[in-house]
Amino acid sequence: MVGVFGLAVALSLGLRAIDGYALFVFPPYRVEISLILLVILLFAGYALAYGLTRIVSHTLELPSYVRAFRERKRRDRAEDALHGALQAWFEGRFSRAEKLATKAWDLGAERGAVSLVAARAAQRVRDIERRELWLARAEEAGGAAWKLATQATRGELLVDDRKYADARRVLRGLHDSGPIHIATLLLLLRAEQELGDWEEVIRIARLLEKRSGLPAAALEGILMRARIAVLDKKSHDPKSLAEYWKGVPQDERRGSKLAAAAARAYMQLGDCHTAHSIIEDALGTAWTAELVLLYGECLDDDALSRIERAERWLNQRPRDWPLLLTLGRLCVQRELWGKAQSYLEASLSVQPTRTAHIALARLFDRVGRIHDANRHFRAAADAGLAAGATGEA
Repeated sequence: MVGVFGLAVALSLGLRAIDGYALFVFPPYRVEISLILLVILLFAGYALAYGLTRIVSHTLELPSYVRAFRERKRRDRAEDALHGALQAWFEGRFSRAEKLATKAWDLGAERGAVSLVAARAAQRVRDIERRELWLARAEEAGGAAWKLATQATRGELLVDDRKYADARRVLRGLHDSGPIHIATLLLLLRAEQELGDWEEVIRIARLLEKRSGLPAAALEGILMRARIAVLDKKSHDPKSLAEYWKGVPQDERRGSKLAAAAARAYMQLGDCHTAHSIIEDALGTAWTAELVLLYGECLDDDALSRIERAERWLNQRPRDWPLLLTLGRLCVQRELWGKAQSYLEASLSVQPTRTAHIALARLFDRVGRIHDANRHFRAAADAGLAAGATGEA
């Protein structure tokens, strides 16, 4: 404020020092005014002219200002509707989500986002007709920017609808034409599992393994199930089975479940020697009752060598009932009745299983001990009543 007053005082003193004048001649008229007044009039005239010009310009541009204001309000309402649709979606209020998405569409919000939110909401309320309408709108109005998102959404919704063949077609097309993402790989994995294309399941699982897209335990289970299914499929063709098993990584071959499946496949083809080799290799890594019991199956001329190997194992595991049962079966194959009875009874003493009772009953039946055979058959029947509780077959 002091500066303003100082400037005013200085200006006043300066103007007092100016005693000039201005003369305007308009014959026959003469107008004489002081120079100070002329300066003031010029400034006032300029201010007036500028003000009038601004008023006229603003008046002429008023319609465009109104249009811009209305457009801003419309965009704000559209964004509010879209945000509301998203919030309703996350809250699980799917009917409201689609209603707000429809409002956002009418107000001209981002068409791709609105269409996909509405399509997902329609899917959740099982309105398939509305879902397809919104997906079609997304394809038409979303443009190239929303093409991948639209395809991914369509694939996901088809999987959710259990239309796995259609989902696979969409997802494969998506991967062929664009980048491969973990989310769409997981969808394609599920579709391939449901369609039983197990070799493709293995390929996708390996891709997910490289991208850390699945927990190790889940990935191991998927690979195991897929490989077992492939082995079962190839168990009718010795050449195809051998080629496939050779291509399985060594660490997977030694997994107990996969080794058991491979052994059964070879047994089905009558190749007991290969089946037994697979079991022996796997038992060196993981000792399981399933593999040990499987080792006593499949009649072959190598029963004596298997007995010798199993007896070496028995020295390390003297009370292993599956091993004792397997030794009993192998001795039956070689008609070593006394040793077979001894091993089977030892297995029953550790774990009275239905399988051991049946094996011992059949042994007694073959040697003519009918009473003992019937006794063990009855015991096997009694054990079968408890099979549901114990999980034994």
